[in-house]
Amino acid sequence: MFLTEVPYNSFFFDWEISLEEWLQAALPDGVITAISQFSFLGETTIMLVIMGILYWGLDKEFGKYVGVNILVAITFNPLIKNIFIRRRPYFESEGIDLKRLIEPKADKYDMLAQGYSFPSGHSSGSLTLYGSLACYMKKRWMTVLAIVFPILVGFSRVVVGAHYPTDVFVGWIMGIAIIFLVPLLREKAPSDIVFNIILAVVFAVGFFYCTSDDYFSSYGMLLGFVFADPFEQKFVNFENTKNPIRVILRVIGGLGLYEVLNPILKMPFSDEFLNSGTFAAHGVRSLRYAVIIFVIIGIYPMLFKVTDKLFKKEIA
Repeated sequence: MFLTEVPYNSFFFDWEISLEEWLQAALPDGVITAISQFSFLGETTIMLVIMGILYWGLDKEFGKYVGVNILVAITFNPLIKNIFIRRRPYFESEGIDLKRLIEPKADKYDMLAQGYSFPSGHSSGSLTLYGSLACYMKKRWMTVLAIVFPILVGFSRVVVGAHYPTDVFVGWIMGIAIIFLVPLLREKAPSDIVFNIILAVVFAVGFFYCTSDDYFSSYGMLLGFVFADPFEQKFVNFENTKNPIRVILRVIGGLGLYEVLNPILKMPFSDEFLNSGTFAAHGVRSLRYAVIIFVIIGIYPMLFKVTDKLFKKEIA
């Protein structure tokens, strides 16, 4: 029933369909399930954990470097997707099934919820994440992981029927461009604040043509960061810690707050409104994610001074 609700495009090479049909027919379900787990390496949860460890724990500037790159990747990707509006492979062949839902709570044929196919957000996001870590750390082992992990993620997205190989290839190209261009442009900007505001203004173009939920979620995160970063610098300015227990507690607290705020901020609105796809619903979605990111990046670190004092008392 969702096929007629949004415009879509079908374009692919014949070998892409044949490859995916062959993979899903040749591989046992257990093997496909195992391979599908590699998709986790390119999902939002792992990105939040890694950025949380860096930003809240080990190195705030390192965390912001990775965070800005990731925010650009996850916001830019749906801007492109909503131009090409490519249907996912499982729409095109009965021999291909979607083995790992993008949005588990939505119907797999709801393209607004599941998102469009081209390019692969998991592929661009994973290469941006691990590539950024490798560029900043300049460690050989991290460079190896920055190559291996995106390959595993990209392969998993093809095997589970979520993406064409060309989606993955272009996603990787986007990731490479982001990890080299974004830090360069950030360095050329008068300040981080100016650079962040420019990103927020430029990427707001999606409100004029995007229809899929992923853009409005990602743009909200970007907007939240734009306000949270200067707020934290001026009013909080927390200190990092290399104590593993405190790092773990900070990350658990931040992720827990993220999970709690999302349903709370949904409460004033009906499910019908939130899923209506209207301009107002999209605006609320972006605002919701902006508030969440502002709280966990700008306000949540205020607790660190209190918890650090308590922790030192316990040690004493």
